Amino acid sequence: MTAWLSRRTNARLALAGLTIVCAAAAGCGASIYEVPVETPIPAKLDVSPFQRVLVAGFVAGGADDIDTNQETVRLLRSQLRSKSDLRVIDADVMQLNEVAQEQNKAAVNDTSTGDGLSVKTSDSNGVTALPQKIKDEKDLEPYDRLFANTAYWKRIGEEYQNPLIVTGSVLFTPRSSSGLVTRETEVYDGLGRRRVIPQRIYMERKGFMLKPKFVFIDGRTGATIYSETRREEVLYNAQQETPALSSYFELMDRIVPDFLGALSTQKIKGTRVLIK
Repeated sequence: MTAWLSRRTNARLALAGLTIVCAAAAGCGASIYEVPVETPIPAKLDVSPFQRVLVAGFVAGGADDIDTNQETVRLLRSQLRSKSDLRVIDADVMQLNEVAQEQNKAAVNDTSTGDGLSVKTSDSNGVTALPQKIKDEKDLEPYDRLFANTAYWKRIGEEYQNPLIVTGSVLFTPRSSSGLVTRETEVYDGLGRRRVIPQRIYMERKGFMLKPKFVFIDGRTGATIYSETRREEVLYNAQQETPALSSYFELMDRIVPDFLGALSTQKIKGTRVLIK
């Protein structure tokens, strides 16, 4: 937060300085030109070894209003088709909650499937059980061992000709909050003049929290090459009825640009001022 405020302050100072310079230049009869520029932001991953990408599926938890596994796969595949050079593989969405449970059951029974699906922890008493119902972040944590199962993901990679595999987890849960918030209120004086003043009022709000974890796996080896986690939330007036699916897409709109930035160079558009 401190860094964000610092960048915001610097931006304001730069804008103020630019305004002063432009005013001075205008006073001297100089011409001012705004030139559009694009600043490239390099991708976080080198995807040159891959021609194809498989958005496999996600461990999903939280609200039952929507199928966040299905929706996340569909959305990311659509975005990659239009904004990535990688060929998106069309395949059935993997039900990773069930896959993780099956692997855990095999480990508990101490039976190897022959392809590394039996995953044991370092606990001498056996394997940590996986919650059947994922309600919060604590329930989601034990499922991370699925992404460390290199033998399993290598087998998936071989099935789809060694693509870059995108997987991970998605937690989408209801949120509620109450307290003082600042709202702008319109007031009029005796002469009918309008003013907008900030006002602190107590308000109850409700909405949703979305926390996706994106895991990028090399389909040739089954190893994780990069992962990142995002967390976003949106709150509305308690009397406002907002569908869960609508809130999900609103939150994903904030997250998708960062996801795409991991795979391809992104461009930030802006302007520069030239004085002549």
